[in-house]
Amino acid sequence: MKIKPLDDRVLVEPIEEESKTSSGIIIPDTAKEKPRVGKVIAVGTDEDLREKIKEGDRILFAKYGGEEVSSNGKELKIVQRSDILAVIED
Repeated sequence: MKIKPLDDRVLVEPIEEESKTSSGIIIPDTAKEKPRVGKVIAVGTDEDLREKIKEGDRILFAKYGGEEVSSNGKELKIVQRSDILAVIED
């Protein structure tokens, strides 16, 4: 199934954080926070948004923002423009 976001929405694949601390302590799944960083898979039809965010960008989004969807066995999120906090540049 192919998901194509509309208007000011972005399809994001959340990036899981390390499950181990720098000192070697393993963090259980129940203690982890939901990922807030993700890789942009697709951008909606909003012209202004398409200029600012491109496929492949890494973004920081609101903690409880977006709707969770599943496609081809992957857990994805559809995030509105207002829930995107920043583009992460390396």
